[in-house]
Amino acid sequence: MGRIDYLHDPDAPPANSVVPSVVAFVQNDEDAVLLIQRSDNGRWALPGGGHDVGESISDTVVREVWEETGIKAEVIGISGIYTDPGHVMLYDDGEARQQFSICFRARPIGGEVRTSDETTQVRWVPPADLSTYDIHSTMRLRIEHAMDEARPTPYIG
Repeated sequence: MGRIDYLHDPDAPPANSVVPSVVAFVQNDEDAVLLIQRSDNGRWALPGGGHDVGESISDTVVREVWEETGIKAEVIGISGIYTDPGHVMLYDDGEARQQFSICFRARPIGGEVRTSDETTQVRWVPPADLSTYDIHSTMRLRIEHAMDEARPTPYIG
């Protein structure tokens, strides 16, 4: 399934769904950030996905990180909530989803890096190298907020 992200684009289709979702900012002991290369659009991103019925939101974070990367993670906080109605994601099946994403900070507690059907590559990336990756501006914002540990409260927007 392919995906196109629109950000405040007048050519964006009108949203027809909203799905609560999570992304995980996972940093290891060397401060490297866990990134995935998405199989649906080829861009680099934090691991994450939709919240399922019957799970707590922290269970969603742990499941998505494990499914997409092979890393077992533990949630340690929230860095932001992102609900910009101007960010619409269009999928091949016609779904035009309005953004609703919660970014969590997490730490690795086990596992080994591997890919999945949703990821073509998984890497631990040093913060100094993040600018060299093709990361959508909305995902960069999440990464910047998560890296800013001096921020007194989570971003809400």
